[in-house]
Amino acid sequence: MTGGLRSLPERRRRSSRPGELGCPRGRVRASRARRTIGPVLTERVEVGAGIELASDRWEPAPGAVAGAPFLLVHGLASNARLWDGTAARLTALGHPVVTVDLRGHGRSSKPDDGYEVPTVARDLVEVIDRLGLDRAVVVGQSWGGNVALELAVGWPDRIRGIALVDGGWLEPRAVFPDWQACLQTLAPPRLVGRPLTEITSHLRSSHPDWPETGTRGMLANFEVRPDGTVAPWLTYERHLVVLRGLWDHRPSERYGAVPVPVLLIPATSSNGVGVERKRHDVEAAAAAISRSRVRWFVGDHDIHAQRPDELGDVLHAAATDGFFE
Repeated sequence: MTGGLRSLPERRRRSSRPGELGCPRGRVRASRARRTIGPVLTERVEVGAGIELASDRWEPAPGAVAGAPFLLVHGLASNARLWDGTAARLTALGHPVVTVDLRGHGRSSKPDDGYEVPTVARDLVEVIDRLGLDRAVVVGQSWGGNVALELAVGWPDRIRGIALVDGGWLEPRAVFPDWQACLQTLAPPRLVGRPLTEITSHLRSSHPDWPETGTRGMLANFEVRPDGTVAPWLTYERHLVVLRGLWDHRPSERYGAVPVPVLLIPATSSNGVGVERKRHDVEAAAAAISRSRVRWFVGDHDIHAQRPDELGDVLHAAATDGFFE
């Protein structure tokens, strides 16, 4: 889940071969755009009847030694642009990268259902197959980590391994006594109609150490309306449906069935809040997974937005030292 705006005060409502990427012909539509970081090919991949996911293809820097491809998967109420900084770092190191907006998020289709973790994982299988990703390393952040874990259990032949960035072990049932208690604590703030200037100011003041890629990525969670106000691409109602799907997911029952290498990348705040619970969950996951490695970060939950280069270097190291082989 994206944490960058959870502290914003809520207002009352007024009346988003390794080193090669093939692209088989099929249900894929492409357009090319240029960002400040470099050229990105945006493609829309049909994953179900009338449902398309927006994906961004990042090619390695010219002359770079070809490395394993990566598929980067965002968290709840987030979007592909939060991965821009990490994608840029990985491509500079020679890795083809695809980032994707999951259903209901960002530029992707927004059905009212299909947000169970196994269904979202199946969406990723379609992305992998349609874009011709050759045994990619799938990296999931927060809720996206749970999705990556489910993908590794159900379709291990499609990938070479997964990395779980401050997620993948999220199991609200183990934390809250019932669904209503979970809902009361984790329901998102209602941000429809808030001025973009307010959102931007709050984000920059709350995360002064974030690079511009992280700030712009967070702002991409919103549709900006003609009057200068915003609306989250993931609606409040669909957010709750996704949260219910997370409530129903039990990653602790899946660890032993993961046959591929798993890199766990937890992040803990400098003040240590919640670290004991997280350490317990991460250690339990690492012990139950047949092949795992743990790399701790001190920083924000959205560590991929805050420290994209360092995270990219950690992923690159695991892809080049034989861990994912």
